[in-house]
Amino acid sequence: MDRMAVGIIGAGWIAKEHYRILGSLAGAEVVAVCDVDRERAEALAGGTGARVYVDWQELLDREDLAALVVCTPPLSHRAPAIAALDRGLPVYLEKPIARTAEDAAAIVAAAERTGTVCAIGYQWHALDLLDDLRRLLEGQQIGLLVGTSIGPTQSRPWFLNRRAGGGNLLERGSHHFDLARVIGGEVTSVQAGAGRVRLARSADGDGDIDDAVTVLLTLASGAIATVLVAWTRPGQPGTYGVDVVASESTLRLNLDPEFTLTGMARSGQVALRAASSPAERSMRRFLDAARDRDPGGVVCPPSDAAATLAVAIAAERALETAQAVTVETI
Repeated sequence: MDRMAVGIIGAGWIAKEHYRILGSLAGAEVVAVCDVDRERAEALAGGTGARVYVDWQELLDREDLAALVVCTPPLSHRAPAIAALDRGLPVYLEKPIARTAEDAAAIVAAAERTGTVCAIGYQWHALDLLDDLRRLLEGQQIGLLVGTSIGPTQSRPWFLNRRAGGGNLLERGSHHFDLARVIGGEVTSVQAGAGRVRLARSADGDGDIDDAVTVLLTLASGAIATVLVAWTRPGQPGTYGVDVVASESTLRLNLDPEFTLTGMARSGQVALRAASSPAERSMRRFLDAARDRDPGGVVCPPSDAAATLAVAIAAERALETAQAVTVETI
């Protein structure tokens, strides 16, 4: 099988993970890396022979690519993603789809207009255990979901800026908004609260984001979901998971680094382990879809990720107003 030439735009910490995964897949080869910081791009390329750029437009003009991975900050997603889609170049766009509803709508429109493959990198969306969870819950009503994302994370200047990156609510919490939608269905309204204690930074630390956020989601099904997010200091233990309470089941989906599904379903005790890494499965599905020119083959298409962004935007508004906010379609 011919190896697919892949380019990466943005050479930050998440790009390193994508680079590692692409390097482990027999059908892919990173041939070009771009970042406004040339040294960072060169560090990611790591002497592999991948060509280095500081201008993503130049990368697109000069390289003959089979796929593109975009890992820029959320405010910078729109331009390179749409430019690649308009060229018919499949795009794996790191989550969230965008920082604003307007940018997200433009990306969704470009993917639909061109018919080009586009995947959004909500990697937990690709977890194979979700298929097992759906099977175990078949015919039951979900009453409660509790998503937990507590632990350290890599600090980035745009992450610390609420306007630029959305902080913990968008960058971390949206993973759980996505899972709530995948497991329980669409979200209709949101309430939210934030703590005033700085858990990961000193009292005079940089940034204007909240270190701890709690979000209450009301689902169209009548179920509720709570998402708890806390950014803690390096070295502190992390806990990431989703508890699912249904009419005849109580299950725990453990996330990162051990992906397991445990608890009790009406069929009996449950103890399952993921067969593969969801990040690798997400990328593999994208590459297969790109090779087959099948936009429906990706795990999380742009329209799906836009629906998750709509929940995050409602949560931001709920924090600002201290009121319940209706989720508006993007």
